Amino acid sequence: MSPSEPDPSPRRRDLLEAAYAYALRGGLAGLSLRPLAEAIGSSPRVLLYLFGSKDGLIRALLARARADELAALRRIMGARKSPEEPGGLRPVALELWRWLSDDAHRGLLTLWVESYARSLTDPDGPWGGFARATVEDWLTLLAAAQPAEVRDSEAARAERTLVLAVLRGALLDLLATGDTARVTAAAHSQLAPEEQ
Repeated sequence: MSPSEPDPSPRRRDLLEAAYAYALRGGLAGLSLRPLAEAIGSSPRVLLYLFGSKDGLIRALLARARADELAALRRIMGARKSPEEPGGLRPVALELWRWLSDDAHRGLLTLWVESYARSLTDPDGPWGGFARATVEDWLTLLAAAQPAEVRDSEAARAERTLVLAVLRGALLDLLATGDTARVTAAAHSQLAPEEQ
């Protein structure tokens, strides 16, 4: 929702939350309004009225998922502000990996991967721009973990791009295989802070 849009109705918010829970369980591939409406106690006509179209509903679900992910990432980043903890990008990356590899987040992350892929193959559809926006979100958050005096350097941009690539690649592997121990060991070998 943009700042200029009116606050959505309580019914729209409730149905969006119910549809989001549904999407977390089963993804968005082949989403059909009739089964979704039945599962969440609505009707296709009400969903179309409240979201404008099926694409409008998908866009609202993607925005909801993105907000959920960003809120979790910001909590992780904010928790690292303690003076006793070592600073820098690599310790934050390890915290992010802990969150990404937690079974409790599988639904959200599977939905994220599906939406990321769909935005690459259907750039004119409701997923359009999702992949690019999430890359920019992550790079912005990772930049905040780097010292301000080096944040804008080429080396710092390359480091956070590498960290993002490792996290994203490890996540894809983990979702495909479920082999948490192997993938975590690989992620740690790449993300552990360098010895001084």
